[in-house]
Amino acid sequence: MDYIRNTIDLTQGSIEEKREEIKNYFLQTYELDEKLFDLLKDEKNIYEQPNRLRHPLIFYYGHTATFFVNKLVLANILQNRVNKEYESIFAIGVDEMSWDDLEKKHYTWPTLEETKAYRDKVKQIVLDLIDTIEFTMPINWESPMWIIMMGIEHENIHIETSSVLLRELKIKYMSDDELFEYKNEESHDYPTNELVEVKGGEVVLEKDRQNPVYYGWDNEFSFHKANIKDFKASKYLVSNGEFLEFVKEGGYNKPELFSEEGKEWLDFSQAKHPTFWVKKEGRYYLREINRVIPLPLNYPVDVNVYEAEAFCKYLSNKLGYEVRLPSEDEYYRLYDYTNAGQKKANIGLKQFNQSPVDKYKFDEFYDVVGNVWQWSITPTYPFDDFITHPIYDDFTTPTFDDRHALMKGGSFISLGNETLKSARYAFRKHFFQHAGFRYVQSDNECRTKLNDNVYETDDLISQYCEFHYGAENFGVKNFPKNSVDLLKPYLDGVDTKKAMDLGSSVGRSTFELAKTFDEVLGIDFSANFINVGVKLKKYDSLVFKVKTEGELFDEKTVSLKDFDLEDTKDKVTFMQGDACNLKDLYTGYDLIFCSNLIDRLYYPQKFLDDVPNRVNQNGLLVLLSPYTWLEDYTPKKNWLGGYIKDNKEVKTLDTLKENLEDRYELLDTIDVPFVIKETNRKYQHTVSQMSIWKKR
Repeated sequence: MDYIRNTIDLTQGSIEEKREEIKNYFLQTYELDEKLFDLLKDEKNIYEQPNRLRHPLIFYYGHTATFFVNKLVLANILQNRVNKEYESIFAIGVDEMSWDDLEKKHYTWPTLEETKAYRDKVKQIVLDLIDTIEFTMPINWESPMWIIMMGIEHENIHIETSSVLLRELKIKYMSDDELFEYKNEESHDYPTNELVEVKGGEVVLEKDRQNPVYYGWDNEFSFHKANIKDFKASKYLVSNGEFLEFVKEGGYNKPELFSEEGKEWLDFSQAKHPTFWVKKEGRYYLREINRVIPLPLNYPVDVNVYEAEAFCKYLSNKLGYEVRLPSEDEYYRLYDYTNAGQKKANIGLKQFNQSPVDKYKFDEFYDVVGNVWQWSITPTYPFDDFITHPIYDDFTTPTFDDRHALMKGGSFISLGNETLKSARYAFRKHFFQHAGFRYVQSDNECRTKLNDNVYETDDLISQYCEFHYGAENFGVKNFPKNSVDLLKPYLDGVDTKKAMDLGSSVGRSTFELAKTFDEVLGIDFSANFINVGVKLKKYDSLVFKVKTEGELFDEKTVSLKDFDLEDTKDKVTFMQGDACNLKDLYTGYDLIFCSNLIDRLYYPQKFLDDVPNRVNQNGLLVLLSPYTWLEDYTPKKNWLGGYIKDNKEVKTLDTLKENLEDRYELLDTIDVPFVIKETNRKYQHTVSQMSIWKKR
């Protein structure tokens, strides 16, 4: 199969030409993803868990198909689900976030045949949409066709990450069939690395959401500029041979070479050599995806950030001057300096393995692009004017911390967007991802640390932090706390073991409920919102910026101690989930509390058909809403109220009664006002109705 290096140009060609091009791109990606799993020796091996911080392989086989459906439903392009159960269990669990649910007991996975049949249905749906969806040129991130491209590029990412998981799987589970082409270029010799000068210059990145040329993820857009001084970079990626010197000199037995986090990883892993090296009878071998070969000393080493940083410290001690990982901006300068976009590289699956570090020449350097990803010293951070895409708002923001590092350049199996200079992918520092490194000697200043608790780039998150944890305005009580306080008299006679805060946002009501309940689960669709609650649990304080006027902000710091909520931390858990398609395991609750949720759902009737069944007998279902029905959130045909039908007004509370009164007693309705501060001189004043329902 002839794989392409670059993604599709979204600005050129007619509508019909673009349909055909996107269709071929989709088929190539979808079929390649499936072909990768044909490397398993036996179908049952797809239920193996190569890494205990990851789901079994079957999850990833189903996940890329459910991603298409979930995003198309969210974008109101697809009206009906294909399989509600699959689109829940295959939905979330990729980056080892604290809200990833990896508990085996929570899952009954479908068979491979059932999952393949599901994939086939989704495949036909996407093909039909590509043929019929209305769009204009150029395709930008407001276009419905952008969502199709989002699914394709998401699957390209998973082709690579799944190949890493297969590489981590025990070799006995892998077939030795050569379904993909390996190239055998290994050697017991390796080139001597050296530092070569890179002339400084200006780095400019600018990507327009309205005319992006190629598909891009949210972190690639807007504007970034930096001035880079002359520096030196290693001619080659660090090879297995060069890294072997570090291993032989006891690098893994010298914790002083590792960062504090690196020491924790080293203690946890007990590593003595790179994870894909295999030591047998005093000799080293290399685990490739479905074979083991004698260690090629001329291939790039495959390590995580901690190992790369330790090597740089080791080499600095030997050289007598500092070398380190390059910054993201230094990588861009090296890319421009060598005109890397015009050079041949080991990328785009030309072969199924790495190549010698001295094979692909980029002027005076090698492998500026391709072979293996190159770790940078730069944590993930947003460019100016960063905003999230509304259909995938948690692609990047959960990685805006010091636990993820950017990697650049792509690997031998990188496809589509991954191959572009503008691509900005970040992984946790202890992860393995066909990633190696080169080192630099540089006086350039570079960003190496973020404040882990600041959401300075996301106005909406900051606004909701202020709404949940900020001061009262105009004498109106804090809404999340007041709602829970107003509910407490109705809890007499109700068990208080287990509660769910569905639509938990940034978590204040979740913590408040935990004052009364033994166990509270906060669920929200947005990982960005969940992450606030997670950080409040983990850190002493959280900092956010509140807009005061124009581009001016006040910085605010809050902690659970400020609200007498410190003792609730161990009783609260946060998970990402879709209120219209919850996992089956979320059941048996004494209270389900839904604050300002139902008029923000894409299909609220599905919520009403399902969620009330998850409440225990004599338990409570509490719904708060101002009933502000907007087509921005809910297609008008799915509104529960706020319209006229057969010359009669349809009100939301009446619809709730029709749906619930056969199983629930309506105990009361209470008006609960709230104020949201937008700036120092602009506030929203709204009144929610809280309806309290007791299950008969």
